Amino acid sequence: MANKDYVRRGRGAPKKSAKKQPSRKKPWRSGLLAILLVGGFGYGLYLLSSDPEPEQSAVKQQSITTSKPKPKKALPPPPEEKWDYVESLPTREVEVVAKEIEVSKIPYVMQCGAYKTQAQAEERKLAIAFQGISSQIRKKEGSSWYRVVLGPYKFKRDAEKDRHKLQRAKIEPCAIWKENF
Repeated sequence: MANKDYVRRGRGAPKKSAKKQPSRKKPWRSGLLAILLVGGFGYGLYLLSSDPEPEQSAVKQQSITTSKPKPKKALPPPPEEKWDYVESLPTREVEVVAKEIEVSKIPYVMQCGAYKTQAQAEERKLAIAFQGISSQIRKKEGSSWYRVVLGPYKFKRDAEKDRHKLQRAKIEPCAIWKENF
C-alpha cells in the first residue's frame, strides 16, 4: 500500500452547509410587547401619584357648600417629664475605688526568646532596643542557650505594658515570669 502525502494534498473547495437559515421572528411582536410593558409601568406610576383618599376631597366639597369652617382642635399640653436626670447628672460625682496593687516579693521578668547562638540573641536585643526598652542576654551555666530577658519589674502591669509595646512592633513571643532562675 502506498503512503499518502497529507501535507501536499490541497484543501478542497469549502463545503456548503446544509443548515437552513433560521426564520426571523416578526419585529412588530417584540415592539408591541415593549410598548405594552412601558404603558403598564406608566399607568402604575399614575395610580400611585393620584389622590389615594377620596374621602378628604368629599369633606372639602362639603365644607365649601356649608361655608362654616370647623374649629381646629387645640393640641394637648406637652406631657411633663418624670425623669430628673437632666438636672442631676451634671452635678453628680462618681467615686471609683481602685484596687490596691499587690507588690510581689519576687520581681517579674520577661523573656523574649532563647537562641542557640549569641548572634541571634544580639539581633533580638537590638530589635527590642529600637522600641526604647533595655534588655539583657543571659546564659545559664551548663546550658548552651542564650536568653533575651527584660526586667526585673516590680509590678506585673509594667511587664505587660512593655510586652504589648513589643507585640505592636511584631516582636513575639514574650513570656512574663517571676524571677526564680
